[in-house]
Amino acid sequence: MYAQKNMPEIWFAGDCHGKFAHIVSAAHKFRPDGIVFLGDLDCPSPLQDELADLSEHIEVAYIPGNHDSDSESNWDNLTASGFLNLHSTVATVAGVRIAGLGGVFRKPWNPRKYDLVDPLFSGAEYAKTLGKGNLFRGGLPLRHRTTIFPADVFELSQHSADVLVTHEAPDLHELGFTTITQLAQCLRVAKAFHGHLHESISYLSSPWQAVGFRSIVNLCGEVIYAGGDT
Repeated sequence: MYAQKNMPEIWFAGDCHGKFAHIVSAAHKFRPDGIVFLGDLDCPSPLQDELADLSEHIEVAYIPGNHDSDSESNWDNLTASGFLNLHSTVATVAGVRIAGLGGVFRKPWNPRKYDLVDPLFSGAEYAKTLGKGNLFRGGLPLRHRTTIFPADVFELSQHSADVLVTHEAPDLHELGFTTITQLAQCLRVAKAFHGHLHESISYLSSPWQAVGFRSIVNLCGEVIYAGGDT
């Protein structure tokens, strides 16, 4: 990880739910090197239009949240934006290696049940078990485009990264998951950020930080924008 004085200014944005003015305003004032959205962007129009006033020098990445597959427009406005989708991959954003796991745990795989599962069971394999009438554009149903499958976690766990971003929380939170905590350990990250729960929390003795509703923090965990507005 970078020494703090040389650390790039990367922001982590909590669930925006359709509002982006606070992102653009803060970026004009403080000029970050990169912005990573932690899911539930709920884009009412194409994300590239929502962020059109950002400097072209700011790198933008995201992971999808559960509400980003609520409708076709939500999904397309996000995933067709041209910005970097970090789900189940590791990529470099403003010089920092960031791993991402978007979406939430749903019925195909709930790790809290401790069922034995094939770690390579993927969304593509699940789609093969469904009738054609249940598919979306020939693949996973729209809702399950933001469902976490075992293969998403397993494949990501084979890498290393500086930072992990997730939508779901680690088990440090009562609503979190041990699987998420273990993923951060496998990746050997120095920092980890999650959204989803609309709470701002700095977990003690841990790399994890929860970024609240429409909040922004930087790589050091410093609050750029407190959020909480409706």
